[in-house]
Amino acid sequence: MWKRLTAKPRPSFEFDHIAWGQFPGSDPEENPTCEASELIEAGDREGARELLMKALGADLRCLDAHALLGYLEFDRSPERAIAHYELGVRIGELSVPVGFDGLIVWGRIYNRPFLRCLHGYGLCLWRLSRALEASRVFQRILSMNPNDLHQGVRFCLDDIQQGGRWPETHEGDEATRPRRPGASASSHGDS
Repeated sequence: MWKRLTAKPRPSFEFDHIAWGQFPGSDPEENPTCEASELIEAGDREGARELLMKALGADLRCLDAHALLGYLEFDRSPERAIAHYELGVRIGELSVPVGFDGLIVWGRIYNRPFLRCLHGYGLCLWRLSRALEASRVFQRILSMNPNDLHQGVRFCLDDIQQGGRWPETHEGDEATRPRRPGASASSHGDS
């Protein structure tokens, strides 16, 4: 798959800075999604949720807020988490040119929120025993980001293709956890 996806040059796309949480006219050092991530790490999930909802009230295109809200729900309720991830994916898709079949690579920082939403969406589908749909989502991520250096999507896809069901696979492995922006590498970070 990788050879096929990287055989020819393809156009690439980069999301607007709003996807990351950089609102126009705001101080570059102030980012509500980074602040929310720090609150989560400190154990203040409600404070993080309030900050994320406020960010979405300012602009629904803040895809990292959708990804973090999904992250907050992932362990307790994949049904609620998938709603956040799917909303982030659908809003993000509105920014991508119609018919775009190029790259949306992780190396461009503003693309990460969209890729996080897709990854979380795929993981939720898998947890909800919708493996075929999850497989399609993971294939889509790999087609956009063939190097897959930071998400481990290729491992999830391989597990699904080997017939692995969610509880039987690597519960707790980094590849089967959504990514939280700002987290250290040992806690599923994005360095």
